[in-house]
Amino acid sequence: MLKHIRVLALSLLAMPALAQESDLVEARILTGWRLPDGTHQAGLEIRLRDGWKTYWRAPGDAGIPPRFNWSGSRNLRAVEVEWPTPREIDQGGMTTIGYEKAVILPLRITPRRDGQSVSLSGEVDMGVCSDVCVPVTLSLDQDLPRSATKPDPRIIAALASRPYSAQEAGVSRVACRISPAKDGLHLRAEIDLPGTGGRELAVIETSDPNIWVAPAKTTRQGGRLVAEVDMYHVDGRSFALDRSGLRITVLGRGSAVDIQGCPAG
Repeated sequence: MLKHIRVLALSLLAMPALAQESDLVEARILTGWRLPDGTHQAGLEIRLRDGWKTYWRAPGDAGIPPRFNWSGSRNLRAVEVEWPTPREIDQGGMTTIGYEKAVILPLRITPRRDGQSVSLSGEVDMGVCSDVCVPVTLSLDQDLPRSATKPDPRIIAALASRPYSAQEAGVSRVACRISPAKDGLHLRAEIDLPGTGGRELAVIETSDPNIWVAPAKTTRQGGRLVAEVDMYHVDGRSFALDRSGLRITVLGRGSAVDIQGCPAG
């Protein structure tokens, strides 16, 4: 299964673009506003042609996660993407996770020099899919003046659509058991939380980009959600898991929950 996914991802990235990016996706940086702590709240607005979709940071069975390169920026120390809740999308019998039609990704900008404007410039590599998948590169450039102080309601709405934290969602217990599996590790996560509505899907990520995580088998047993996954190193070698770097996102019809870390239990 791992080999199949890796080959599929490579083939998508190697495909020539079938159309100009402006034919499928439009993007721009929303200027946003400077916050009292000196950081700047901006947004990346992405609009897709009808019938097309793009992917979340953990794209599921066959998606392409966005990659950001802001190396052309001035007075920039760091950019943090704050992800709105995605949705589960069926793509030819495979489960992918992402966005349709339009999405605003809030960007928390940390200037290198406090009290000065930021020039945000760079590229975003992303996949957009319909019946076919097309890799596109978006070139973006926007000045973020320190004098901007008026909040943008579009960015505020995107921030409000993020998953709840574990505390906000009423998670009372989370525990992970890790055991050996053929060529990798098996993880069983138990999460005690109220139902999030409808069919629930748990997405498990690690802080190590070299670890591939299979789609989770998610079941609910009363007030407990159980998610089980197999994990493999992309080079086929043994590895250890950092429990503090585990991240579990539960996607339900009514809400979503973002759980950071998973202790033994």
